[in-house]
Amino acid sequence: MNEQMNVDITSDDKLWALLSYLVPIVAIIVLLMEDKKARPFIKFHAVQAIAVTVVLTILTTITLGCGGILFLVMIYWGIKAYQGEYVTIPLVTDFIKKQGWV
Repeated sequence: MNEQMNVDITSDDKLWALLSYLVPIVAIIVLLMEDKKARPFIKFHAVQAIAVTVVLTILTTITLGCGGILFLVMIYWGIKAYQGEYVTIPLVTDFIKKQGWV
């Protein structure tokens, strides 16, 4: 991640990262757009947003809605991304890095 931090983060990068958390389909679209997925900051947040969405969907299904409260946390992560920060999500961030997705 150190090499990713050296790349200039634009306001466009921040907006796409925020939208990836708020509207998961945007994260998928980002990964289909060559110019966007070439930006490490955007790609990091898009992949992480997709992974968290999958986890939250499974959790919500299993717990009959109790996992839905975690959606509020996704809004927080989106805001942090919009502020130009890399967000570390327990278990998820390590998993996507070990998979080589970011």
